[in-house]
Amino acid sequence: MSRVLILSSYVAIGHVGLSAGQPVCQKLGVNVTAVPTVVLSNHPGWPDVAQAPIEAEQIFRMTEALYANDWLADHSAVLVGYMPSAAHVDAAVDLVSRAKAEANDIRVVVDPILGDHPDGLYVPEDVATAVRDKLLPLANVTTPNLFELEWLSGRKCQSLDDAVQAAKTLGVDKVHVTSAPYGPNETGILSLDGPKVSHYQTRQFPDVPHGTGDAFAAMIAAGLTVGQALGHVLALARSSQGRPHLEIVRATEDWVSAPEVAASKRE
Repeated sequence: MSRVLILSSYVAIGHVGLSAGQPVCQKLGVNVTAVPTVVLSNHPGWPDVAQAPIEAEQIFRMTEALYANDWLADHSAVLVGYMPSAAHVDAAVDLVSRAKAEANDIRVVVDPILGDHPDGLYVPEDVATAVRDKLLPLANVTTPNLFELEWLSGRKCQSLDDAVQAAKTLGVDKVHVTSAPYGPNETGILSLDGPKVSHYQTRQFPDVPHGTGDAFAAMIAAGLTVGQALGHVLALARSSQGRPHLEIVRATEDWVSAPEVAASKRE
């Protein structure tokens, strides 16, 4: 059985960040090593939230313990998500570098949780800069949303071709752009795998709680194809409409058995 290390935010209630990625992977039969970067009562979008970061030094110490116990070599992938400070990015770089040294073929997925349209960055700019300059060069895969793609590439993406060209500048082997600009009431994944460009176009579901992007990134880290991951996420989104949190547990049977989504044919 494969094992994925997830370094991201943890919420006491709900399913975002690590609290989305861990149960999703486990429901798919993948073990998880969970390393939180910040602990919150709930997603910050709710009226009240209590939160505190895990000190970056503690993450360095946890990495050292995992290394000393010879557990880093036991992972097929590392997923890096929310980073509350530039020091946490340095801790993530240390963890990824050690994991790559232990297992040369390890899959490194960076989900650059930086911001979104229309509000822009919701992390300090030095964090976003550190993710771009220090973490992305270590990644095999990255899963930015459209805003994050624009920020990381320094390019505006008003069309699909703009997004393709922006993704090519990131220097990452596989780029899976969520919230790709497919048109009104449509969404999907714009996927670049080396020179190959694929489109996974779907309709957009309204009133879906936060966390679908985190779930998608975790499924990619677990080794699923884009079509398989998107099929699961769409079923999870449908089952969660109008709910306060993603129904990862209640709707397990529905989303785990969902068929994969085929790439769309586009001229």
